[in-house]
Amino acid sequence: MHTARPGARPAPALLLLLLWAGPGVPAAAAPPAPPLFNVSLDAAPELRWLPVLQHFDLDFLRSAMAHILGDKVPKWVHAVMRVAVGELEGSLPQPYADEIRGMCDVLGFSLADCILINLAYESTAFCTSIVAQDSKGHIYHGRNLDYPFGDFLRKMTVDVQFLKNGQVAFTGTTFIGYVGLWTGQSPYKFTISGDERDKGWWWENAIAAFFQRHSPISWLIRTTLSESENFEAAVDKLAKTPLIADVYYIVGGVSPREGVVITRNRRGPADIWPLDPLNGAWFRVETNYDHWKPAPARDDRSFTVYTTVMSAANPDKYMTRVRNLG
Repeated sequence: MHTARPGARPAPALLLLLLWAGPGVPAAAAPPAPPLFNVSLDAAPELRWLPVLQHFDLDFLRSAMAHILGDKVPKWVHAVMRVAVGELEGSLPQPYADEIRGMCDVLGFSLADCILINLAYESTAFCTSIVAQDSKGHIYHGRNLDYPFGDFLRKMTVDVQFLKNGQVAFTGTTFIGYVGLWTGQSPYKFTISGDERDKGWWWENAIAAFFQRHSPISWLIRTTLSESENFEAAVDKLAKTPLIADVYYIVGGVSPREGVVITRNRRGPADIWPLDPLNGAWFRVETNYDHWKPAPARDDRSFTVYTTVMSAANPDKYMTRVRNLG
């Protein structure tokens, strides 16, 4: 599934069908869209997410987050973080630290636990991403996000329009309570998805994040969507910024050949795998394995939480569907 083949190119809608096709999901099924919210980047960071939280059952959110926290985070990590967070609080990247703090105050969690929840989401995200160019040179980008705790996360999935000066600066899909983005679009510029590349225990990643000042994977996606002016600038930032963990970044642009899979080590790129439509490589598919190695047969991609299809040149076509249980 990692090799691009020459031949006739399917309609862009086939990307969605390819992603929707899975165990127990009929091709004609139409999964529901998640709720869409606006988050104003002109508001104080600690207040930005509060209007969104008002639309959710806070008791459900507390229960879901406590379950994820208890399942993913060892008790000794809780203890270490509660001691360390006071010293590290002032050096945590903004605006993310204040956004987390604002939601924590509403939900009644400690800052240490809310940070750990956000870091826990940085692990165990099994995904499929496709970037493709059609016969007219248009770029399309699709992704599945596969994650445990689907019973909770399907109810916590949201599409978010991030506003600056009342205009949509970028769009993303995320889980309520999580400030990062694994999926996003900067209109008329580029699209990004992230797929986990499992290269270490997640608590090692947390140490890198806090003591080496590296960026969490999903925070860099959001920062890139906010700051980068074009496809090339986005690829450069995503390839070179030090990270807390290895990852695959998949990026689509607005012009022909603007599509790439970036295989990342923590300190820099391990591989850059661009579209090459002139030689038949009009699409690239990335899951959670290095594209130059065979994928294990045991991985059946069976925990999909949501599917998103996007095209930066047509930002109004951004579409997410929450997957049905099947």
